[in-house]
Amino acid sequence: MIGRLNHIGIATPDVEKAAQVWAALYGATKTHKAFDMPEQGVRVKFVDLPNSQIELIEPLGEASPLASFLEKNPAGGQHHVCFEVDDIIIARDDMRAKGARVLGTGEPRIGAHGTPVIFVHPKDSGGVLVELMQTHKEAH
Repeated sequence: MIGRLNHIGIATPDVEKAAQVWAALYGATKTHKAFDMPEQGVRVKFVDLPNSQIELIEPLGEASPLASFLEKNPAGGQHHVCFEVDDIIIARDDMRAKGARVLGTGEPRIGAHGTPVIFVHPKDSGGVLVELMQTHKEAH
């Protein structure tokens, strides 16, 4: 059901500065062009490492869901982990059947990779926000 770890989301006040740190300290193999996701209130920049990917996210304005996270963690920090799934609806229904809370309405939205995603409440995963990402644009 749950596939491989796709990326780790890192909240930061500045995705460009954070990308420089990831490149200098951890040998990023590629830093992608940053882009805005106004519907989710974030600016995103992916950083490829030799064996994984980091999603750097900064708030787009004070109404961003990341604004309160950065108030508590001004330097930023781990925001979420993302696992791949074949079918987001089956994964959502499976999470609910196991007693996990899916955030929002539970309806998938399009994530930064252009595929459907849902988030599982951090209280159901030991304090870790978990994103489930459908690996193909069409399923179910």
